Amino acid sequence: MSKAIKVKKGADIKLIGEAEKTISAAAKSAVFALKPDDFFGTIPKLSVKKGAEVKAGTPLFFDKARTSVKFTSPVSGEVVEVKRGAKRKILEVKVLADAETRYESFSPWTGGADRDALVNTMLEMGLWPFVKQRPYGVIANPEDTPRDIFVSFYNSAPLAPEASFALEAEKENVQLALDALKLLTSGDVHVGVKKGDSFFDGLTGVTKHTIQGPHPAGNVGVLIHHVAPINKGEIVWTVNGMDLAVIGKSLKAGQFKAERTVALVGSEVEKPQFYTTMIGAKMDTIVGGKIKNDNSRIISGDPLTGDAVDSDGHLGFYSSQVTVLPEGDHKKFFLTEGWLAPGFNSFSLSKAFPSWLTPGKKYRLDTNLNGEERAFVVTGELEKVFPFDIYPMQLIKSIIVNDIDAMEKLGIYEVLPEDFALCEFACTSKVNIQQVVENGLADMRKEFES
Repeated sequence: MSKAIKVKKGADIKLIGEAEKTISAAAKSAVFALKPDDFFGTIPKLSVKKGAEVKAGTPLFFDKARTSVKFTSPVSGEVVEVKRGAKRKILEVKVLADAETRYESFSPWTGGADRDALVNTMLEMGLWPFVKQRPYGVIANPEDTPRDIFVSFYNSAPLAPEASFALEAEKENVQLALDALKLLTSGDVHVGVKKGDSFFDGLTGVTKHTIQGPHPAGNVGVLIHHVAPINKGEIVWTVNGMDLAVIGKSLKAGQFKAERTVALVGSEVEKPQFYTTMIGAKMDTIVGGKIKNDNSRIISGDPLTGDAVDSDGHLGFYSSQVTVLPEGDHKKFFLTEGWLAPGFNSFSLSKAFPSWLTPGKKYRLDTNLNGEERAFVVTGELEKVFPFDIYPMQLIKSIIVNDIDAMEKLGIYEVLPEDFALCEFACTSKVNIQQVVENGLADMRKEFES
């Protein structure tokens, strides 16, 4: 049964640099990369060596714990580097792209009731990493059958792209991907859309829910929490709405089609707009020549949950947004920008600055934390922006002290780090809450899946 979800707790951080509704082709990237760190809980094992020739859809590495889960090249070409870090950890696998892309051939899927064949096709093609599991936020186990599958087309993060515009030409592919997801679950496919967005009205075979409210209203975790919360022992799967286009057109073609539409946004971008590019593309093909200020931070993702990269870095596997903000490393004069400044251009979740009198104002915020981790806690601070029936402060404390029983009772199965991103922004103590939650999920998984 469809629900109208109205979220009251949360906050919208209004930033300068929203993308214009214009789509252009990004410059062609010469080198592409897949980064194992994009896949939480995965232990990568190489399938290729430096110098190997690959096609789009050729496995570059696989999950050591679940060998059927493969991570395939977005393009054809030559493996030019396997970048490693401490203890020979694999950081990136880079492919020098051919002028014309050659594809591995797979069995197309345009419908049908053979679930095993669909799962096998998605695994071989490299589409399976788009399917995630809750609890834990890891890539789903293809041997499981989830209770339900959840998809959110509403991204409420700062400067997030509108899915209805980015997917305007992909509606047929999106429907095909939803049909595939329906075959993967014994339950329902629940879809969350922003209230008033009619673009997704024609979707069939799904249970559609409307959502309104401040961030993080658009998080798929909020959708799950308000529609059918996860109980201990249950498994649900989630897929990002923007990724459905990749899944649908790849299944239809029988080839791994890694093209995606990305929003380049932020106050330091000359002309924020949408670009068509590919998973793993070099970042300078998207941002090159478009940044006003050299001292800027490039983020693959949104400002609250994305990863900082430089122009020589690469677009993340799941990223449909590239954000460019001022690098907050300059000294601030205390009377104009510092602690004694009137604060008309400063943003706060409380009413600490007079800027709260202009609620529609957009801000040019930098990346400065304005302090370091502090040894005090403000009670009730996180609860104001956390729209779950969970005690966030108590849950964070239980994770820090590694109290497994308390973590279970306080609802860790329902959440991921992204659900605490706004809490991290609000935290006066400057605690890296998202990392704390990730550590807690890793501990829980180790405890119960080892």
